[in-house]
Amino acid sequence: MIIVLAVALAGAIGGAVGTAQAEGARSSHDRQLLFYNHSYGVFDRETADAIEHSDYLRDFANFQVRTTTGAGGQTWTGRYLMGRQTYLELFGVGDVAGQDGTLGSAGLGLSTERAGDLATVTARLKDEGVADPIAFLQTRDFGDGVPVPWFDAILTTTEYDAFGAWAMEYRPEYFADPRGNTEPPSYPGDVGRERYLSDDYRTHLMRDVTSVRIAVTAGDLADTVPLLRAGGFTVLTVAGGGVVAAGGGTTIRLDVVPRENAGMQRVDFALNRPVKDRHVEQIGHSTLTVGPGSRAVWTFAHNGTP
Repeated sequence: MIIVLAVALAGAIGGAVGTAQAEGARSSHDRQLLFYNHSYGVFDRETADAIEHSDYLRDFANFQVRTTTGAGGQTWTGRYLMGRQTYLELFGVGDVAGQDGTLGSAGLGLSTERAGDLATVTARLKDEGVADPIAFLQTRDFGDGVPVPWFDAILTTTEYDAFGAWAMEYRPEYFADPRGNTEPPSYPGDVGRERYLSDDYRTHLMRDVTSVRIAVTAGDLADTVPLLRAGGFTVLTVAGGGVVAAGGGTTIRLDVVPRENAGMQRVDFALNRPVKDRHVEQIGHSTLTVGPGSRAVWTFAHNGTP
């Protein structure tokens, strides 16, 4: 899910101001509250169209192309690779309104597994230097014009260059709506990712996203680090000023670049079963390499250029 609606509601969009410093950041919290839910990237039209019409991706993953209507009537058209607990959301330029639909834009959704943990994340954010976390409710319209509460979310800022991250917690009303095709809870307070996603991944190769690498500006990174730390990730700096956030089964790497070089760079997947041979699939200006073994790697050319 994307943050354009929250930005529109909360105020004007500008260059990232940086709510905290990334240098030397580590989590000081003893419990993981946030987990990688999904990430998105915006690519050139040739790559987006190749993804949308790829027969291979339909075999590789539980693959969907759909237009979603959120709060305020905002719509976006995405290409989705859905796993057991995690997924990937892919756009072409203009598939999302405004700043979020520009080449090289990207986003990261982190979600709770237990009801009530988002409130704890919000409190932790204040300890991380975010004085006024921004809360919003996202809804979903299934086509009848009646919005259903979808998830609560928290942002550290509404000002960003090309990348935004948010914390989210699915709402009980969404799980109760049969049109969501969600699963029964596995434990009291279950608002987890596996419950939200279907089991259709079992009939495909892709199981889950195990790591993502995204190029972001220094300001966008500084605004994201407090959220990662508040969620319980261990955040370590790397050469060049970027960070690696570990925890919860998916590793997140954010590299610092100028805005013109920003964008999704790489996604690693775990497979449901090992494959004997290596398969390389060229999809627009991207390359998906599957196997050998139980992993796959999808790399994206810089902003859609070979």
